[in-house]
This record gives sequence, structure tokens and C-alpha cells, in this order.
Amino acid sequence: MRRNADITAAILAGGEGRRVGGADKGLLLLAGKPLIEHVAMALREQTGTILICANRHPDRYAHFAEVISDTMPGFRGPLAGIVSAFAHCRTDWLLTVPVDAPSPPADLVPRLLAAANAVGADAAVVHDGGRRQPLFALYRQHLASSAAAALQADAPVHRWQDEIGAVETDFFDLARSFANLNTLEEFRDWEKLHVP
Repeated sequence: MRRNADITAAILAGGEGRRVGGADKGLLLLAGKPLIEHVAMALREQTGTILICANRHPDRYAHFAEVISDTMPGFRGPLAGIVSAFAHCRTDWLLTVPVDAPSPPADLVPRLLAAANAVGADAAVVHDGGRRQPLFALYRQHLASSAAAALQADAPVHRWQDEIGAVETDFFDLARSFANLNTLEEFRDWEKLHVP
């Protein structure tokens, strides 16, 4: 698949890792490689630039892509990472994905972009057939100020997406690609399914 140079991808890796004992989840090993490496490799084929939104261990994350941190102190959640990514985005579109889903679809970008363009929307977000996956989304760069205002208001990502008219994009056929690895047990379960 051809890269889309006009899209910047931001991997949201700034969480506290509470369900993995406070560890930096993106740096935990999955099938012998840091989780962040799996995600970055999947996105490299689809986007022109990759950013990693991380609040800890920037030197270690820097092996995989450019590292940025939240512009606001503390762990303010994924919208804080999105706001920071907008501040560093130099392309027309910004793609966001969470660090804890190691297998984003190979056609994530083209399908989201097609969905947005089909209805003239400024944002598109994945729906896996059961529910919206708000951290898998594509935004026009001019939404930066709207995201910052939503962060100031402590709005959750899904509510902000409703406000900006994000179009839900059907990925029911690839629902498993959006499964999050939240615990060490889930890491091991993923390996059993994907490692020969």
C-alpha cells in the first residue's frame, strides 16, 4: 500500500499504565519487541510522518519515531495527547491510534479518509461493529483549536468527536484489529494467537 505523505500519525502512549502495575505499556515486550514497535511498523506503510505522544522515557521511544509530550502537566488522558499532536502536525490530516492495539489494519488510513471525503466531514472514527473506537480516528489539521477547547473543558474524546461531526466508519470485518492489550495476561493471550 502506498504511503500517504499528507497524513501524520500520532501514537498515543502517554498513559499511566495502571493495569500493568504502572509500567510504561508501550515499552513492554510483545512477541520479543516493544509494543510501540508493532504499532509504528503498521503505520509506517500508510503515513508520511509518525509522532509518539509519550510522557515518560522519551529517549527509549525515540528509537521508533519523533517523541512529543503533553502540553499540559499531569496525565490528562488521550485528548491531551491529541492536542499535543495537533501542535506538531504539519500535514492536512492527523491520524491517531492508541499504543495498546498492536495490529491496526493495513487499510486504516484509506478507509477513514474515504469515509470523511465521501460526506465532506472533517473527521472520521472507527466503529468496529459493536462500538465506536474513539482513539482510532482521522482529523483535519484545522480542528486543533477545537481539540484544545475540548481539553480545557475536560470533555472526553467521544463527546468532542460528536461536536465536530466525526463520521463513524465501519470496520466490523476487522473488529479484532482494535482489541486493546490492557493487562499482562492479555499480552500473553495475544502472543498465543499470533506467534507460531
